[in-house]
Amino acid sequence: MTLNSTPSANRIHIGVFGRTNSGKSSFINAFSGQNVSITANVAGTTTDPIYKPMEINPIGPCVIIDTAGLDDKSELGKRRIEKTKLAAEKSDVAIIVISSEINDFDSLNDGEFKWYNYFRKKDTPVIFVINKIDLNENTGNLKEYITHKIKDCLIIELSAKTKEGMGDFKKFLFSLSLEEERTITGNLVKKGDMVLLVMPQDIQAPKGRLILPQVQTIRELLDKKCKALSVTTDQYVEALDMLKEAPKLIITDSQVFDYVYENKPKESLLTSFSVLFAALRGDINYYLESVKCIDKLTENSKVLIAECCSHAPLEEDIGREKIPKMLKKRIGDNLTIDIVSGNDFPENLKEYDLIIQCGACMFNRKYVMSRVESAISQGVPMTNYGVTIAYIKGILEKIEV
Repeated sequence: MTLNSTPSANRIHIGVFGRTNSGKSSFINAFSGQNVSITANVAGTTTDPIYKPMEINPIGPCVIIDTAGLDDKSELGKRRIEKTKLAAEKSDVAIIVISSEINDFDSLNDGEFKWYNYFRKKDTPVIFVINKIDLNENTGNLKEYITHKIKDCLIIELSAKTKEGMGDFKKFLFSLSLEEERTITGNLVKKGDMVLLVMPQDIQAPKGRLILPQVQTIRELLDKKCKALSVTTDQYVEALDMLKEAPKLIITDSQVFDYVYENKPKESLLTSFSVLFAALRGDINYYLESVKCIDKLTENSKVLIAECCSHAPLEEDIGREKIPKMLKKRIGDNLTIDIVSGNDFPENLKEYDLIIQCGACMFNRKYVMSRVESAISQGVPMTNYGVTIAYIKGILEKIEV
């Protein structure tokens, strides 16, 4: 397996947090066996988080996140901490690095322990790493203090410089159950099933390439030993006529849901790439419940469309063009629609009556669920592109989710 064979969104995200000069970057370099992060005896060497996809034995494909110091008091410190919080939302497991040279143990209460509580509220596993044991052989008091303050916490003592204890740390990390095994197609298909993929190649598709959800779905179908046939929309009906029997499952792009549904064999199941990724990355049950709020929207309502990609808007863009047109046709031209992209996502969501997010193939499930949890906590309905289109087209109850 090559490093690029597993997209970052599918890799376990390991966030490394700690004070300036606690040895975070040195720890990452020792952990990865690469010079991933710049190290120096200068406070604040790491500014914005650094995301590095790699494979580490025995953990496998992962993304290591090196963050700015939790005690950053520089002029840009507040902004850097905001970026650190974003990294925290994406972390499947959090490593909090504490230097063995620390003298004021009580200062941990307003720093490292606060972040520990933040992670635990998000059900993120946390490992405390007492670093630089080569500089201070007597780390017992620090470890005792931490365990006294936080019962049953996980602590590893090591030296990033000498790599003492690093092997034990890797084994310990590997033993954690970091992520539930999830698949794109779930139980919809099994070995030997015929699957027809309807993939309109609009101007959003990268030149000479397929979009990520299509690539990942095809790969999974091959791994499941399914028979996968891919066609563009104009070849869909002809492809059905060529098959000796109806496909077990048809997966389509959400924007042609109605056409594919109207022409599908009765016995074939139907879903879309976006709907599949809604279940893979987010909370499909909340999406299905929330989409019904479309019926309550008025021209005085406000909708947020959250596009995870940050590509330039084009005339056929499903999030920036097609869904807004569908909503305004149904509700009225005065409906207010805000659009954000990439990592941009408002903290205050209460001004919105509905949030519609894309399939989120570029983000890991941990980060998508942090958005969903934020919406739920603020009482704001949140759904997904594919679910929204199927609902507006009147076929949501007739597709597989």
